Amino acid sequence: MSQSIAPVLAEQQLDTSPTLTFEEYRFYQGEIDVQYELYKGKLIPMPTATVLHIKICEYLVYQLQRYLAEHNLDLVVKTGLGVRTDEDKSRIPDVVVCTQSLLEQAAARPGAGILEFDEKPLLVVEVVSENRREDYVIKRGEYELANVPEYCIVDPKTGKQKIRLFALIEGEDGYTYTDFLPGEEMVSVVFPNLRLSVNEILEPPLVEGLIKAEQAQLQKAERLAARLRELGIDPDAV
Repeated sequence: MSQSIAPVLAEQQLDTSPTLTFEEYRFYQGEIDVQYELYKGKLIPMPTATVLHIKICEYLVYQLQRYLAEHNLDLVVKTGLGVRTDEDKSRIPDVVVCTQSLLEQAAARPGAGILEFDEKPLLVVEVVSENRREDYVIKRGEYELANVPEYCIVDPKTGKQKIRLFALIEGEDGYTYTDFLPGEEMVSVVFPNLRLSVNEILEPPLVEGLIKAEQAQLQKAERLAARLRELGIDPDAV
């Protein structure tokens, strides 16, 4: 019985997919609406995101963009931007923070938008999906070897909910990590003034609702300022 099954199993395990160079990957056109990462020259299709996955990414982009604007930092927050991690490896993190100049360099090159070896993002975020080992072990190793300063894993799985933050700390040989649990605030190493509720990241409100609330506050402030001017009071002096 085992002798008859072995050849079948060997045939199933044989990887006959093409091996691509990085340049071939940069120009690869696969199935419509499917994103591919590159691992040891092999195409890795990315799974379709759940609604929760989408909401977490949108919430983080929103909060990071607000933070960068408030601190007048020449940085951008993007989704879908590739990060090359080795000669034949390239990842597409859920969220990437990099300088505007690096984004412009990537945009000036033909093919897919990918940051090269020497174009290091400051922060990458991965929201854990089905392949937990890939996020916790494989990608962690790639980002560390690529000297990405900070790698954030958001794990919304029931019973395992946490945010694990890997960072390159001066004096340490590699990544050190800190776990932030529900009920706590996540504190970035690269952006030490950035503090976000772990609960809100894991179960985020709709960004559309946050924007509406912001607009309502702005309109309220504008009405108050107009009323003060009617009374002959300079609202900027109050």
